[in-house]
Amino acid sequence: MTTFTATLPGLAAPGFTAGLVMSLSLIMAIGPQNAHVIRTGLQRQHLWLTVLTCALADIVLITLGVAGLAQLGGLSDKLHGALIGAGVLFLLVYGWQAARRFWQPPAAAPVGDGAAAPAQPGAAAPVTRRQAVLQALAFSWLNPHAWLDTAVLIGTASLAWGPQQPVFGLGAAVGSVLWFVLLGGAAFWLGRRLNSLHVWRALDGLVALLMWGTAAALVASLLR
Repeated sequence: MTTFTATLPGLAAPGFTAGLVMSLSLIMAIGPQNAHVIRTGLQRQHLWLTVLTCALADIVLITLGVAGLAQLGGLSDKLHGALIGAGVLFLLVYGWQAARRFWQPPAAAPVGDGAAAPAQPGAAAPVTRRQAVLQALAFSWLNPHAWLDTAVLIGTASLAWGPQQPVFGLGAAVGSVLWFVLLGGAAFWLGRRLNSLHVWRALDGLVALLMWGTAAALVASLLR
């Protein structure tokens, strides 16, 4: 244990633990990014590529915040407004897609004798790896809450740790990776056991409300 601590002293530093805990506390709320990972995991379609992309996207935002955004005083008003506008549009479109899946579940597929086979719960059109990466980046970087929580709040909090500021950022990055791996694993495990159209409709309805609610909150923040 002593050898391990001497080899990686940063992992034993209070700043690392503080960054880890803060990152987990900010990211654990079920937001658009987490909802996307959950759905990808339940569908078992490019799950780990999505997890890796979301984790790397968060690491980029954390690095941006710790390395310089906090010292610059956060996001400019114009950039903040542009991010919110793009985020609202993205959330409205994705919410509509989820709502359409809720109101119009997949139709039963015809079989050879003319009978209808049950629709596959949660069935989705196949996506390429490139599409999976772009979707994950959109949920990570077109979500203003991700910028505010990950870059601004973590970046600002890191200033309090002085020389341990990079260690704080490292802890926050590890927290993000840990969360997405656990979330993806849990979603994959559940996806092997959930095979009910009712469950998928409930999930789509919840996602639609979540996306539209987040979009409304973002618009309200611009009007204040």
